[in-house]
Amino acid sequence: MVRKLKYHEQKLLKKVDFISWEVDNNLHEVRVMRKYRIQKREDYTKYNKLSRNIREIIEKVKQLDPKDPARAAYTSQLLEKLYSMGLIPTKGNLAVCEKVTASAFCRRRLPVVMVRHRMAQNLKTAITFIEQGHIRVGPDIITDPAFLVTRNLEDFVTWTDTSKIRQHIMEYNDERDDFDLMA
Repeated sequence: MVRKLKYHEQKLLKKVDFISWEVDNNLHEVRVMRKYRIQKREDYTKYNKLSRNIREIIEKVKQLDPKDPARAAYTSQLLEKLYSMGLIPTKGNLAVCEKVTASAFCRRRLPVVMVRHRMAQNLKTAITFIEQGHIRVGPDIITDPAFLVTRNLEDFVTWTDTSKIRQHIMEYNDERDDFDLMA
């Protein structure tokens, strides 16, 4: 029979992470998953694979002859795609694309965008709002926190029409219409 842990022992156990061991070398992975509140490890591994594929494509494009017109076309297409996805800050050159990591994909997740737009105070509440169906992107209601928001869709992240949170915000700002009161 095991004795009950004392208070200080319980506190110490909270600081120990049994999932990430030094031997596994996944300390960085756990840190990123905790920072962006990623619930599924598969999502993070998918982002890692995507960023690795992007770096491999960049290496293949760099191996082409600099005077080749195809290289310029591939470079511009790659820069345009990564910029429109929001993974790179500018369409400068391929050196910017080499810095695309899994964290760049994590920064484009819907809860992070909501916190950046001050729709939620922290990632935990943003994830809760999304899972409860309070958020829509364009005309679609999104219930998956792993939804990636592109630069074009970033302006269309809003509350659903039937959301109580939206009604509270409108009442607070004195913007609620009398027609909405009947609904």
